[in-house]
Amino acid sequence: MTRQAAFVLSGFGDEIAAEPEQQLAALKRMGVRHLDLRGAWDRNVLDFDADDVARLRGLLDAHGVRVSIIATPIGKSPISRDANFESGRLEQALRLARAFGVDLVRIFSFYREGTSHAECRDEVVRRLASFAGTAERAAVTLLLENEADLWGDRPERCLDLLAAVDSPRLRLTLDAGNFAAVGARSHDDAYPMLKPYLAHVQIKDVRHADGTVVLPGQGDGQIPELLSALAADGYRGYLALEPHLAVAGKQGGFSGPELFAQAADALRGIIAASAPEASVS
Repeated sequence: MTRQAAFVLSGFGDEIAAEPEQQLAALKRMGVRHLDLRGAWDRNVLDFDADDVARLRGLLDAHGVRVSIIATPIGKSPISRDANFESGRLEQALRLARAFGVDLVRIFSFYREGTSHAECRDEVVRRLASFAGTAERAAVTLLLENEADLWGDRPERCLDLLAAVDSPRLRLTLDAGNFAAVGARSHDDAYPMLKPYLAHVQIKDVRHADGTVVLPGQGDGQIPELLSALAADGYRGYLALEPHLAVAGKQGGFSGPELFAQAADALRGIIAASAPEASVS
């Protein structure tokens, strides 16, 4: 018997504002109690020092919000770069995960820099396998995000990487908008083949024809169909809002509080219409 699906809403706070006080207050107003921690104070999370961590933990406690994931840019670097660069950043991410009491860390699959997928595949697999080994020792799960221009851009390539590494500490965070951007369908193409590895979902939507980022449900990300399938299969985990409605770039995006709230409302509407049997928190 399939267990009831339980969707936990979270959001990339740095898409709302630079100041974490504003991020957390806005999330709380939207009824979102989990923060995808990518940045604050106009700095990336990997640049936080001990004082930053202490300040942010105090704000989280005050607002009753918890960190859901350390959303790093690890793997958004050229595959030709010395492997020690990202290994060092992973150690920092694991320290932050311990400090915020989370066991999820987002990573990526490297820029190819004009080389073919075949030419650098083995090195990408080797590095991800090394990351997974480090994560296993730290009891943390790494979430590989699909994205255009990186090795794991399409569903079949994400599957190749995840199957080759074959570690329970390397799972997938499915970004519906990023698949739409490369002409892949999140529900029809990605979900059937990647379901065994799926542990996290990012909510962004894109129109494939012109690359425009739009509200959830208005693009080609198949978000209603995906959420319906997740509910039917008893998915229990995060739906992370990363709407990119004002700015969309390779290192992140921005929406502002008003557009972010519109995205949250759109997501709740999709859940009510497409996955009403799922609990939402």
